[in-house]
Parts: sequence; structure tokens; C-alpha cells
Amino acid sequence: MSDEIQETEQQYVEIFGDDGQIIKCEIYDIVDFEEKTYAMLLPITEDKNDEDSEVIVMEYVEEGDDGYFKNIESDTEFKKVCAYIESLDDEEGE
Repeated sequence: MSDEIQETEQQYVEIFGDDGQIIKCEIYDIVDFEEKTYAMLLPITEDKNDEDSEVIVMEYVEEGDDGYFKNIESDTEFKKVCAYIESLDDEEGE
């Protein structure tokens, strides 16, 4: 698949929330940081105008041809990743 086509296609995943409920999300972006890969996921809500949805940040792990999303267990790691993502947003805004 060409990069041009891949960029225009929306990709969706389903993850389990804290309460065990399945949450359908759009993959917003994927970034590499400190030798790991992280995904920013946007929950898909019934209300298309819902701007209060928070971005979910998870680690993306590849094993062979398969990949999966994993919670970031360390608060320190989570804060560092979020700070890095925010710095990317700041750079784009300039």
C-alpha cells in the first residue's frame, strides 16, 4: 500500500476500558519515543460533535506480524510520553 493511500485511510481499533467495556477508537497518530512506539487513540462516540473526548495514549508493541496496544504502567513513563507528544504539538503550532 502506498504511503499516500495509507495516510488518507482511517484506521480503527477496539480496546478494553477500565470497566471492561469495549471502546472503539480511531488511530489518531503513532510516534516513536525512547525506543518504543506509542499510539494516540481517539474514542469514537455517538455524538460526532463531542469535543470532550480525551486522547488515549497507549504503547504499541509488535511481535512478528502481529501488533497490540498495551497500557503504560509507569506514571513516570506516561508523563514523559505525554510531555513529548505535547512538545510535538507545540512545534507544529509554530
